[in-house]
This record gives sequence, C-alpha cells and structure tokens, in this order.
Amino acid sequence: MSSDTRTTTDHDEIRRWVEEHDGRPVSVRGTEGAAEAGVLRIDFPGGSGDDRFEEVSWDDWFAKFDEEKLAFLYQAQKADGGDSTFFKLVSR
Repeated sequence: MSSDTRTTTDHDEIRRWVEEHDGRPVSVRGTEGAAEAGVLRIDFPGGSGDDRFEEVSWDDWFAKFDEEKLAFLYQAQKADGGDSTFFKLVSR
C-alpha cells in the first residue's frame, strides 16, 4: 500500500484537514508585518512550536497563503493506512 498525498489550494479542504487533526493556524513569531501574518505554519498538539508560534485567525492565515501563492501538500494517509499530520506549504 502507498501513502495518500494530496495538494490543494482549497481553503475549506485545508481547514477541515487541519481541524480534524486538532491543528491550529499560526505564524512564526517575529516574522509578521504590520498588518499581515508572518511565516505560516500549522501547530499540532505536542508539536515543538510552543513559544515560537503566534496563533492567527484563519482569515489572516489564508490571506497570506493566497498572497504568497502557496499550495498545501498533505499526507491524507500513511502507507500503513494510519493517520498522518505530515504537511508542507509549497509554491503553486
């Protein structure tokens, strides 16, 4: 069996996948601009972000996502059939 990896720019699909895995939209603290989110990330429970991340609204996260012309690559399922929280942001 192979892993199931997908790439999308659909906001609803991204948000649904992140929230199903108890993730939250964040930016890297210290990289934000005056009126926009900084470097985008998703923080999952038990992740290593702790004090490095600043939680941002989905609206702000997606505004930066679209402005930077990003796509969301994520692993819907591991090769063994298990759940995964692997993702990365890539250029469209």
